[in-house]
Amino acid sequence: MNSNYTDISMDTDTDTNSNAKKIVLAGNPNVGKSVFFNYLTGVYVDISNYPGTTVDITHGKFNGDYIYDTPGVYGVSSFNDEERVARDIILQGDIVINVVDALHMDRDLFLTRQLIDMGKRVIVALNIMDEVEKNGVKIDIERLSEYLGVPAYPTSAVKREGLENIKDNIDKARKGSINTEIGDMVYKYKDITKFESEALMIAEDDENICSKYNVNPKGFRDKIYTLRRQQVEEIMGKVVKDSDSYENIRSKISNLTMNPITAVPILIASLAFMYYFIGVLVAQHIVDFTEGTVMRGIYEPFIRKTVLGITKGPNILYRFIAGDFGLVTLTPTYVIGLLLPLVIGFYFLMSIMEDSGYLPRVAALVDRALNFIGLNGRAIIPIILGFGCVTMATISTRLLGTRREKIIATALLGLTIPCSAQMGVITGMIAPLGAKYLFIYCFTIFLVFVLAGTGLNAILPGESSGLFIDIPQIRIPSFKNVMKKTYTKSAMFIKEAFPIFALGTFIVSLLQETGALTFIQNGLKPIVTGFLKLPKEAATALVMGVIRRDFGAAGLTGLSLTKEQTLVAVTVITLFVPCIASIIVMFKERSKKEAFSIWFGSLVTSFLVGGAMAAILIR
Repeated sequence: MNSNYTDISMDTDTDTNSNAKKIVLAGNPNVGKSVFFNYLTGVYVDISNYPGTTVDITHGKFNGDYIYDTPGVYGVSSFNDEERVARDIILQGDIVINVVDALHMDRDLFLTRQLIDMGKRVIVALNIMDEVEKNGVKIDIERLSEYLGVPAYPTSAVKREGLENIKDNIDKARKGSINTEIGDMVYKYKDITKFESEALMIAEDDENICSKYNVNPKGFRDKIYTLRRQQVEEIMGKVVKDSDSYENIRSKISNLTMNPITAVPILIASLAFMYYFIGVLVAQHIVDFTEGTVMRGIYEPFIRKTVLGITKGPNILYRFIAGDFGLVTLTPTYVIGLLLPLVIGFYFLMSIMEDSGYLPRVAALVDRALNFIGLNGRAIIPIILGFGCVTMATISTRLLGTRREKIIATALLGLTIPCSAQMGVITGMIAPLGAKYLFIYCFTIFLVFVLAGTGLNAILPGESSGLFIDIPQIRIPSFKNVMKKTYTKSAMFIKEAFPIFALGTFIVSLLQETGALTFIQNGLKPIVTGFLKLPKEAATALVMGVIRRDFGAAGLTGLSLTKEQTLVAVTVITLFVPCIASIIVMFKERSKKEAFSIWFGSLVTSFLVGGAMAAILIR
């Protein structure tokens, strides 16, 4: 996206009424905006990519006006594509319907205050009030409206309660009460731009808006954010009343998760549980049933029999459709049998962490450590996700703020993070070798992770963004919210993954049919035997690892290897280029030059590290 924000009028119908208002739905992720949008617009809906991004925007008609649904964001800024898109649309909006999760109001009101500071006409939909009542929380909505200076209405979107109040009172949206200190900082820029909203963005050091008006940032962002947070805390103290017992327990848990002495062990335990849940329970047991029993045991034989009857023999058409790497065999088996359980399991845990308020705490805890490799605490999400599926994790790098952060995270994911399926095979191979070899393996991978991240941070131009994240109070997750988030995010991932994996299987089938796969295997043998000091058959395992990472690891189990050779082999297979699906996603998310550099860098690094290890250990 260029320095100027995009005019959203290009995304509406050509017959736009000049008198029509632009009504914008804004809120944090997963607050129920889509329900409000569907209620207000009915069938008059259009979905398209926002210009210059991969972010989908939804817009439609409402009583002769236009209504826009923005991506869920915690603030309006230039930190990532979602926030930039939300900023651009809000800046040009006439009225903002701010949907707030009443159960997490201490988190969501930061955005509310920012919208008010922008000088926008705002109406607040205080959503999920049914869950608020269940938790024994009381909110003085009338007093909340007074403090904000804008109308607020209780709603429960899932139950369709209170939606009519929003619909009937949109025109009552008004400008709210702006903090005097923030107003003074914004006033400094009113002579530069006639828009109060843009003046605030300049005061908050928004790089795109500053660039548009050729203004050097003055460093007011931290001060404004601090003042805004203080406002939110003051409002929460005066309008929200928790039950005493609930508040006492919540406060104690919140303190435990932020005090480094107790927070670090809690984090380690949480990550260990996450790995056990996803990497052991789901990846090894549930996937064994869905992929092995259901897909390979029932689905694939049925498909092969059916297709064989149509093609009248195992010809080339049959192999492309229903062969070992067939379009309707490998793709559904991989996506539904293998990935879907992992995706559901991961997003289930992530939704619990997010809904409880624990996820922002994780980001805050690891932020300083990740700063050394050019990332901030947000990057912990794709890193954790990578242990489930690197393909999925690569897509999630969209949440990172800058291009250099996305490159660093993508490179580290492809190079050093083994997916759960691969990790299961590797663990089974290396654990019997003893603690010494396990330590060397873990230390080597960690060292490569640190050195690669540090090196990329040093050579890539620009600067990484800081961590600006709101820390909400710890809450009991809503089961309905968790399941809704799990379903929505899992469905979105599968929708994106299916065509990607279909393309991957087609490429693999093409390589197999043309003999390119065998050619690559033969080409790798001199390196494998001479440099890595492994049996020539290990070359086949490396190639299979490109098709699917655990295939490569599994291919090593049938070889006669010494302990030292096993260590070298599992290290190389871990650092080797990611699977074909991850490679395709890489080229989709990054530029061709960036994706190829990451791919080639992984290839070279794996051989160099493996060769050095072989030279030291294998005599």
